[in-house]
Amino acid sequence: MYLEHFGLKRLPFCITPDARAFYRGSDRGVALQALCFAISRGEGITKVVGEVGTGKTMLCRMLPLALKTKFDWVYLPHPSLSPEHILHTIAYELGVNIGDRDDKLAVMRKLQKTLLVRHAKGRHVVVLIEEAQGMPIETLEEIRLLSNLETDRHKLIQIVLFGQPELDEKLSASHIRQLKERISYSIQLQPLSQAEVLQYANFRLRAAGYRGRNLFDRRNAKLLYKYSGGLIRRINILCDKTLLSAYAHNRLEIAGQDIRSAAQDCRYKPRWYWMPMLRVAVLAACCILGGEYTGTGIDRLGEMYDQAG
Repeated sequence: MYLEHFGLKRLPFCITPDARAFYRGSDRGVALQALCFAISRGEGITKVVGEVGTGKTMLCRMLPLALKTKFDWVYLPHPSLSPEHILHTIAYELGVNIGDRDDKLAVMRKLQKTLLVRHAKGRHVVVLIEEAQGMPIETLEEIRLLSNLETDRHKLIQIVLFGQPELDEKLSASHIRQLKERISYSIQLQPLSQAEVLQYANFRLRAAGYRGRNLFDRRNAKLLYKYSGGLIRRINILCDKTLLSAYAHNRLEIAGQDIRSAAQDCRYKPRWYWMPMLRVAVLAACCILGGEYTGTGIDRLGEMYDQAG
């Protein structure tokens, strides 16, 4: 592999979240602080929304590390749970003894009792739910009911929903507006800018032990941004394959062709290709000028854009 070639101690662009490589730029550090603040204040429900690959899972993994004391964490990676199953799952994770004949009401009572005991000991329970946009409406409603569990002054359970933009669409439904009104904090994760892509790529290399001159420069960042759209997951995959390409050619510097080869291997189109509004604008222009909209024409424009980069 390329680790020894570039003087690295570990893989710098592993797609599995690694707290040692948490990038605090592009408001990711601010987002983590906001989450810590919301949870420390005892807010009932907090929501984090971002496109696929914007770093939601990394934030989810960072929270327990940032708030090490007083909190007990329940992690739910699978959102497609029925209302009954989500109650049972949370209860199980908290060590609640559930009988085979216990109905939903019995489980809720046992869960509340457990939460009260933990609260009396100064412990606070936080449930982290990933891919919340895939959660059934009925289960989301159960989340709202769970947030009702409280003492006179404090919530007994806090919930953080991590999801794609479809989560906001789901929460806009009129029949679950009560849940939306319970959300105290909403955090939006945006893709990285071109400048942030450059900072991010070199930061990850440094975090992995690299000590030389920055491998990625502005030209590289322009290409990375064009093929990744600023999405962290795509950046990681592209950078990993880029380093592999440079290593295969026995180079200690990154060439533009390394990034293009990586993008081709990933089948990533330039960012231009996945800008629907731009495609609509081109279609409208063709109609106004009396021209025809053809896939070939659009592809040629895309090729021109790619070459210009």
